[in-house]
Amino acid sequence: MIADPEVRLHKRLRELVLQFSQEVSKTFSLTAALELVTPGIAEVLGAAGTEIWLHDRRNRILTLAASAGTAEAAGPVPVEDPAHYAADALRLEAPARRDHLIIAPLRGWRRALGALVIVERAGDGGLADDGILDAVNDLARQLSVAIENVLLLEDVLRQRRLLEDTFNSLVDLVAVTDNDLRLVQTNAAFAERVGLSRADVIGMRLQDLVGAETFAYVESRDPQDTAGPGQHRVDDAALKGTFLLTATPLSSQDGRTAGQVLVARDITRQTRLEAERAALRERLAQSEKLASLGQFVAGIAHEMNNPLQGVLGHLELLIDMTEAARPVRKPLKQIYTEADRAAKIVHNLLVFTGSHRMQRERMSIDRLITRVVASRGVQLRRSGIEVVRERAKHVPPVNVDGLLMEQALLNILINAEHATRDAQGTRIEITTGSANGMVTVTVKDSGRGIDPDVLPRIFDPFFTTKDVGQGTGLGLAITYGIVKEHGGTITAGTAPGGGAVFRIELPADASGDKVTQGPTAHDR
Repeated sequence: MIADPEVRLHKRLRELVLQFSQEVSKTFSLTAALELVTPGIAEVLGAAGTEIWLHDRRNRILTLAASAGTAEAAGPVPVEDPAHYAADALRLEAPARRDHLIIAPLRGWRRALGALVIVERAGDGGLADDGILDAVNDLARQLSVAIENVLLLEDVLRQRRLLEDTFNSLVDLVAVTDNDLRLVQTNAAFAERVGLSRADVIGMRLQDLVGAETFAYVESRDPQDTAGPGQHRVDDAALKGTFLLTATPLSSQDGRTAGQVLVARDITRQTRLEAERAALRERLAQSEKLASLGQFVAGIAHEMNNPLQGVLGHLELLIDMTEAARPVRKPLKQIYTEADRAAKIVHNLLVFTGSHRMQRERMSIDRLITRVVASRGVQLRRSGIEVVRERAKHVPPVNVDGLLMEQALLNILINAEHATRDAQGTRIEITTGSANGMVTVTVKDSGRGIDPDVLPRIFDPFFTTKDVGQGTGLGLAITYGIVKEHGGTITAGTAPGGGAVFRIELPADASGDKVTQGPTAHDR
């Protein structure tokens, strides 16, 4: 029969273990709980001191986690150290005496946890009773269970934090719903995109947070579909971007479907880059077509120019100097008009192919526009079209061939004039400005705009939407070539309020030479 003192000893030791467990529950700190109970262990056992060493399996060392009554600060001890008492205890199966120490292993399920060391008092025999080994053994077993539970809990919490951090590190938007499509979990990217905290979105309906098309895609997914999740592209205004959606069933441990997992990959930037690359390929194709066509028509234009000039010269002589031609003067003038039109087409072809030699000067773009508008003044007034100019302050000059650039601007103005007149409009707006080292010219008409199917071909040579005989289809192509030859860009589109918009960008000339204003007879 166990004596009462021994019963009380075991009871007090169990109370210490309970105290240890309670401290862990409050602080979730193994070290703090061990430091709390080590003085109590020494007091209950009547020992001079107590040490608890924990085993670091990864680094194969023992570290002093808590102590009471021992003043010596101890560093890490290798588990293979044959001389150290803590390493010796780790290899034992049961408590044992070593000089003035009682050492006991702390063992969990299939792993060593550390060592419990009891320091006897010097001189008075201290813990000489052999029954104390049973008490230490009981204490070591209970501490081992408690420590292992704490370590397992720390592992679980560590893994949970790792999963949580991983989940929140995903740049894709992830939303987990139940079978009623209410959110049960989401990552930080999704919560940030909808402008709420993660705690606030839990329990909300998915349809209240995403666009209608996104919700319809998730709602239509069959949880029993085994053909794979697939992907769906959607522009979602609620999530502020373009996304590739994937919806997969959320399976519980018993194999039943517990909800849906929505993953939305933001491809907004990728989509924009693809559009920019497509536009670049289109411009490259346009340049290649112009270059190929230019080589083809250059020879033809040169060969046709000389005969046409001869025809025009002889017609002028017949009309003005030959009396015999008087009865047919009207048909001759008609022939002259058509031949002159053919000569102008040939001239345009020569400009288009770059046969015209450029003579660059430093000029004011506003002066060039003024001359172009003045040259069409009569036709514009006759059509009831008002040209509104908006000029930015301090627009830098450009280094251009004046004649070529006037022709390019004139082609755009004529195109705007025709579009405005056809739509019974009354206004053309011309705006000049500068940004990032480029001089900009924007021409907006009050016509019907440019049809989407026409826009990709707007600068193609010989492409025209006018009736037969009303246009050659070279005007905008020539303008495109002139602007490109000057190192600039030209784009076309339809304004939000209607009407076509052409925008020219030319490199600004930052040199200090005097700006050539050119003739001013037509300036207004």
